[in-house]
Amino acid sequence: MKAVRLHAYGDAPVVEEVAEPRIDSPTDVIVKIEGAGLCRTDLHIVEGQWKEKSRVKLPYTLGHENAGRVAAVGSAVESVAPGDVVIVHPLVTCGYCRACRAGDDMHCSSSSFPGIDVDGGFAELLKTSARAVVKLEPTVLPQDVAALADAGLTAYHAVKKAARLLFPGAYALVIGAGGLGHIGIQSLKALTAAQVIVVDSSVEALEMARSFGADYTILADGLHVAKVLEVTEGLGCEVVLDFVGEGSALPDGVAMLRRAGSYFIIGYGGQLEVPAIDIISAEINFVGNLVGTYNDLAELMTLAREGKVELRTRTYPLDAALDAIADLDEGRLHGRGILVP
Repeated sequence: MKAVRLHAYGDAPVVEEVAEPRIDSPTDVIVKIEGAGLCRTDLHIVEGQWKEKSRVKLPYTLGHENAGRVAAVGSAVESVAPGDVVIVHPLVTCGYCRACRAGDDMHCSSSSFPGIDVDGGFAELLKTSARAVVKLEPTVLPQDVAALADAGLTAYHAVKKAARLLFPGAYALVIGAGGLGHIGIQSLKALTAAQVIVVDSSVEALEMARSFGADYTILADGLHVAKVLEVTEGLGCEVVLDFVGEGSALPDGVAMLRRAGSYFIIGYGGQLEVPAIDIISAEINFVGNLVGTYNDLAELMTLAREGKVELRTRTYPLDAALDAIADLDEGRLHGRGILVP
């Protein structure tokens, strides 16, 4: 089968022929991929940012946002059958550790992460487990929902945590309205009564944000911090959701945060530098966000089915994976890129 493989950090991945995955365990599920989302994390993997964390053996197949149809199942699998349309939770988890039993499966003590530390879904077939697949309606097109498996899940997971802090009249600031941010905006509108402010450097992204219900859209032009503070009467926002996490977004985001506010870091790549005295004196909180739980994904798919969350995507054939990566890296891709084998 064809797959997009990384052979060396810093080098472009290549599309090549590899062996098909096989059922090894009674709980294995093999999915025929019909949509695989391209994520900025894939760029960070190629750059080597994940080298020490994942310790994956190269070469391996990228891709951690996957959806398709079940191709084969292990002997113990009863929840899905060949032909079922599924979206794949990013992690393969054990189900027995304390984190799994608490419903905190993304912190499973013995998980694997296809596309991060084992072969992923930029391929014709992906091996995962029965615990990871969410069965969908047979009319759903996998390429339409694939990016919800990580981009959508991560955004929803962060918003779900932030929602309890966002009373009616509170302000939620979204930094970056791209592949993750546009889902975060919709999740905020679905789960909260907060006023949603969006800051982005792209006019097109701000137009998309308005179409999804953003109450205020502000161009990141060097004056945006002052404009956000003006909207919030000089106080800042109760919640900042940073979908960029690098460059000036981090210090600017902190400057737009209200006293006792919470800063949710979703995008990454930069360095957060805040004096401890500033954290204490303003009693502000910084919250990391790692994908989400199986239940988060199931809830997000309900919102998608109800039309409350939708994706803006552009599809590419698997052979054009390098074009898709270049479009994302160079800012030509608004919304989410989807590889379709």
